[in-house]
Amino acid sequence: MSYQISDLLARRRTGYALERPFYTDPEIFRVDMETLFYRDWLFAIPACELTKPGSYVTHQVGSYGVVIVRGADGVIRAFHNSCRHRGSVICNKAKGVSPKLVCPYHQWTYDLDGKLLWARDMGPDFDPSQHGLKPVHCRDLEGLIYICLADEAPDFEAFASLAQPYLAVHDLRDAKVAHETSIIEDGNWKLVWENNRECYHCGGNHPGLCRSYTDDPTVTGIEEGETPAHLQAHFERLEAQGYPSQFRMAEDMQYRLARMPLLPGAKSFTMDLKPAVTPFLGRVKDDTAGTLLKYHYPTTWNHFLPDHSIVFSVTPLTATTTRVTTKWLVHKDAVEGVDYDIQRLTEVWIATNDEDRQVVEDNQRGINSPVYQPGPYSPIHETGVMGFVDWYCNTMSRRLATTRMAAE
Repeated sequence: MSYQISDLLARRRTGYALERPFYTDPEIFRVDMETLFYRDWLFAIPACELTKPGSYVTHQVGSYGVVIVRGADGVIRAFHNSCRHRGSVICNKAKGVSPKLVCPYHQWTYDLDGKLLWARDMGPDFDPSQHGLKPVHCRDLEGLIYICLADEAPDFEAFASLAQPYLAVHDLRDAKVAHETSIIEDGNWKLVWENNRECYHCGGNHPGLCRSYTDDPTVTGIEEGETPAHLQAHFERLEAQGYPSQFRMAEDMQYRLARMPLLPGAKSFTMDLKPAVTPFLGRVKDDTAGTLLKYHYPTTWNHFLPDHSIVFSVTPLTATTTRVTTKWLVHKDAVEGVDYDIQRLTEVWIATNDEDRQVVEDNQRGINSPVYQPGPYSPIHETGVMGFVDWYCNTMSRRLATTRMAAE
């Protein structure tokens, strides 16, 4: 099937949507998972979810179950959530706190660093040191936890070194999760991303968001050439205050950062346009700073504002279903009902997420029709979509070719 995918990739028409199988075929979905999600760095959780030693979160990516845990030394690590005895899931809950990781089946007990501490009646020749939990690559990037399921992880340093100063001023390690939602969209994961990468649809679908967020294509898109004067002035004004802001993007378009303005008068993503939280989260004190837009394919886009931050994660479930999880981060000392109101903090993006769900599901239903034919992207409004599709196709083509050569 990979050769068929390669043929589809080879005949792709640049500047046009992908052919129907990319959004519907279970075999292409399987190859997407194996070629991208099981090999790339994936955003998992904000580090602030693991507040103390023994705090853990379970995370599922396709066939792989992972437990992410803060150790007694304060270091966050990730392990495959599978006992080294007979393979049982060790942590059944979505999150919790435990001084040790204990398999519920036969009580094999692991330290928070993955070492096997105790296994009953295994005989004199049993060596516990050979049966620790299998580790998963794990990195803490200024309070954002990334994992990689591959045996050998790809480079993380280029992205980390670029993103670090942008994120550092937001002090995400001083955050807490004020609210979390998770919705299932009946659409292929690529449709979720394509919808996110343009605001061509915003005016007709997002009345709440459009009170504060611009549909200016130079904000969402990735047009080449000189930065528009109004954006360059915004970048320079904020960088003069010590807030990294300039547009930066990976050469292969896998990630991008830029601190973009909101609409005039808007301080945050609220219906009244005022900040949603006091105290602010981080050191960006200019309430006209807008939002630091960060994306990293294939799993996350984010908004980092002066008063709070929002992190989104994309998890494919099947060829035509995707989980989108949203977490609102506020300062750890902010008190609900005093320093922020949950409804006011979340209502814009809860509505926007549901509106996007409807858009994606309508898109998927239309593509499911045998009459579907890929149409052209707008060169004005959909450069971000073209960038995502280029990243997907180029990465898949390159990796499938490498796999094919290794097998020959």
